[in-house]
Amino acid sequence: MTTILEPSLIPPLGEPRPHPTPVAEETMLANGLRVVMVPRPGVPLVELRLRVPFAAAGARNAGVHAARGAVLSGAVLLGTAQHDQTDIAQLLQTHGAELSVSTDADRLVFGTTLLPGGLGPVLELLAELLTGAAYPAGQVDGERDRLAERIAIARTQPGTIARTALAARRYGTHPYAIQLPDAELVAAVRAPALRRLHRERVLPAGSILVLVGDLDPRQAADTVAAALEGWGGSGKAVETPPVAEQRVDGIQLVDRPGAVQSNLRLGGPAPSRTDPDLPAARLAAMVHGGYFSSRLVENIRERRGYSYSPRSGIEHQRASSSFLVEADVATEVTGPALLETLYELGRMALTPVTEAELDAARRYILGSMALSTSTHAGLASTLSALLGVGLPADWLTTHQRDLTDVTVDEVQAAAARYLAPEALTAVVVGDAGRVAAELGALAPVTVTGSGEQA
Repeated sequence: MTTILEPSLIPPLGEPRPHPTPVAEETMLANGLRVVMVPRPGVPLVELRLRVPFAAAGARNAGVHAARGAVLSGAVLLGTAQHDQTDIAQLLQTHGAELSVSTDADRLVFGTTLLPGGLGPVLELLAELLTGAAYPAGQVDGERDRLAERIAIARTQPGTIARTALAARRYGTHPYAIQLPDAELVAAVRAPALRRLHRERVLPAGSILVLVGDLDPRQAADTVAAALEGWGGSGKAVETPPVAEQRVDGIQLVDRPGAVQSNLRLGGPAPSRTDPDLPAARLAAMVHGGYFSSRLVENIRERRGYSYSPRSGIEHQRASSSFLVEADVATEVTGPALLETLYELGRMALTPVTEAELDAARRYILGSMALSTSTHAGLASTLSALLGVGLPADWLTTHQRDLTDVTVDEVQAAAARYLAPEALTAVVVGDAGRVAAELGALAPVTVTGSGEQA
């Protein structure tokens, strides 16, 4: 038998627990690789993250670079002179590891979980990939063709179309405008281009290796040095260029004839991780649409039934941070849903949140931070991101303290600056024949035709 407590009988939440400061030890190899180690005994695992700066060298070749980088992230594991793809997988599995490689507009990341005793062999295999990835032509062609097919399919999905259109509208010719590489550019990638890109851009200088888990820092430092000191290269790391964001008035409506849903996306600049406005802006975004008890969810999901999972939040890239609002709604309520979304944004910017709203949002963020870094994997990924933008490991602790100190007035000021509707760029993907007129009652509408067919 299940007993359900009345709300009045449920005890209040306790005070958030202090976020423990990671005890990080660092070393720098002679080749320029920065190594950060965080011992966490108790769970017999080690998390490895290697961040390599991997931005496009300029706007002119950003599309080609994104295409080649996307193929490289899969093809780098296809083999070396010593081991083929199957050998690599078997060697990793021997030590409980399965290496993943990903890339975006800022970085190339190698990541894996491994057993502590396998640190040396896994690092030696990683060194082999870093210095001698073969990119065998036939296998590269297969990897490339599969990726091009997946991208072509992804580009037909309305959520991808909406996010891509918003990024292009906000960033213009900056590399951040490219959310997915063009399938045709991917299809043109060849193995020699990948070998050249790897040689020129996969470099130790500027790269950061993070190790978190059951390890002795001194022994781990010696193991890393033995494996990776031979990783060389004479080039310089390329970081993402500064962003000069453009805001375009009105609504871009990407026509998707016959669509039964419309995808609403709004975005604008937000404070970076180093900006003192960030704690207040995060709390404002949380109150607006960051979790189930937020205003946006209560309005357009719970009260009106327009959308199943509306959300807003702040996302970070190295050269730019964004406040984003997303909602997918039925075609027949597109206009009303956008109106209510704008209303809630305006209400955030013009009226103070309550102390109860601020307290709930603060507890949610602090709890989420603690949960996300409670595992080796979560802490390793978080530290890799923080160190990659020049922040120290103890930022987690100082940010928690800053969140605790934010006042209602500071949240309102941040909302007025970053959440006001006039600060945001708007994109809607939907059936223009059915929604253009009602959207036009809210703002000027520009219709484009790259939304595929429903």
